This record gives sequence, C-alpha cells and structure tokens, in this order.
Amino acid sequence: MAIRKIVNYPAEILEQPCRTVMKFDRKLGKLLDDMYETMIEFDGVGLAAPQIGIDERIAIVDIDDDSGTIEMINPQILETSGEQTGPEGCLSFPGLYGEVTRPYFVKIEAFNRKGRRYTLKAEDFLARAIQHEMDHLDGILFTSKVTRYLEQDELKGVESE
Repeated sequence: MAIRKIVNYPAEILEQPCRTVMKFDRKLGKLLDDMYETMIEFDGVGLAAPQIGIDERIAIVDIDDDSGTIEMINPQILETSGEQTGPEGCLSFPGLYGEVTRPYFVKIEAFNRKGRRYTLKAEDFLARAIQHEMDHLDGILFTSKVTRYLEQDELKGVESE
C-alpha cells in the first residue's frame, strides 16, 4: 500500500465528471487500499479518486463507526430525504471549512471491489460524507454548496471529507 499525493484546488481534475470504472481487477483493489491509507494519513473521513489525480468513479468513506470502510465504485443516488446543515471540510481544500446543507438520508447503489452491486442506506454524518464524496465524482466541490465559511474557533471536532 502507498500513500498518494492529495490534489489541491484549483486542479482541473477536481471539477470534471469522472469516467465509469469498467475493470474490476487487482489494480482496482490496490488503488482502493492506497486510497484508504491516504485518507487515514491525512486524517480524512472520505476520499474520491480525483483527489489523488485519478479520473474514475471511485470513492471511499470511513467515519470511524460500525459501518466500517465503505468502498463505492460507480455509485448512484437512488433516494434522498430530509435536510441537515453542518460543517464540512475537504482534503483538497486544506484549512477551509464551511456550512453545507444536504439531505439527511441517502440511499445509494454502487459496486464493491469485486464488481458486486449493493445498495446502502445512510443517515446524518455518514449520509453527508457519502454525498460529499459522490459530488467529487461529478466534479462538484463542497465550496459550491457552502452557505457560510467557518472560522477556526467554530471547528471543534470537524473532520475533513
């Protein structure tokens, strides 16, 4: 496993829709392992492939709860409901945080590293993290959804996605 370099804004790849993953092979497994190591190294709770310079619809989320590490390949949102507003950060925008409103509940469909389709329901912070990472795959940055930027003293316990 290897720690990859995080791509920071304004890199072009961060604002482009990513390509669909077609091959589920060892190389994909290694990439997912590297993404996990990179996310942990930089103290994040999620990471999308474009954040390490890779133009593919791959993202991981691990908010350090019972759901464990969620690997999402070619994910799609099936359903959302409710609303939540909370602080978000992003590994591609070091030191920048803002308040973002997103659905409270999300149901997604995605593939795992072996190419098996699955569905997942999530609420609250996990739903927020999943949606943040999925936005990356469409070239959408959290800064486009910020209603108010947060100062350093407002950030107790906020993690970057």
